[in-house]
Amino acid sequence: MESVGPSSMKPFEGNLRDAWRAQADRWAAWASTPDHDVFFWRYNLPAFLDLVPDPPTDGPTLDIGCGEGRLARALAARGHAVLGVDAAPTLVRAAAAATPSTPAAVGDAVALPLPTATVSLAISFMVLQDVDDLDAVLREIARVLVPGGRLCFAILHPLSTAGDFVDDELDSAFVFTRDYTETYRFVEEADRDGLTMTFHSEHRSFATYFDALALAGFVVEALREPVPSDELIADEPRMQRVRRFPWYLHVRARRDA
Repeated sequence: MESVGPSSMKPFEGNLRDAWRAQADRWAAWASTPDHDVFFWRYNLPAFLDLVPDPPTDGPTLDIGCGEGRLARALAARGHAVLGVDAAPTLVRAAAAATPSTPAAVGDAVALPLPTATVSLAISFMVLQDVDDLDAVLREIARVLVPGGRLCFAILHPLSTAGDFVDDELDSAFVFTRDYTETYRFVEEADRDGLTMTFHSEHRSFATYFDALALAGFVVEALREPVPSDELIADEPRMQRVRRFPWYLHVRARRDA
């Protein structure tokens, strides 16, 4: 996302899974258009890949909420045998068409189509803020992971969805305009270079995420708040202020034995 904050957010009370299914065609175009999503290709993705362990030798890397497959392709290029799962049939078909060698299946994150304790590495990239039941999703991920298996996930930084910059100046202040401790759903409309996308998500605090991880039996190994590189800021000066206020949060957690 480019700018997520109360000034651009609207309340949303519906089902997040169904909302994303309705946006599947738009997301496929948004995510697969070359050079379109600089936030993904040059900011979020490189930092996230640094957090992901080496490819497992005992089975596939499970990509939960694989979308049209762009993350799966990046992981495959690093030697991962990826199995994608997504609740939107449109996106599963797009992922399969773009990368026939990387299988993908239709499945809900609360009912993954895998036996218990069969995966040693699960990935959830920019998905957990978009699920209806965070506790149920994390319990289900823990179910399919072997003891000691790892979950790596990226989300919108919880602070970024509780406030916004006061204006478009590079040195503008960031202010909180919602109660950070609340949990609330929101929708944001994005329009860039002729492509439109509606994002449906839920703001949750750090404590909400980490309490849910603990309840599901996870122990956090690493937490990172990535910022744009010098090279990216040189090409995209507008991202200078994201250096002061990270837009994403990356976490690696281990299923406790």
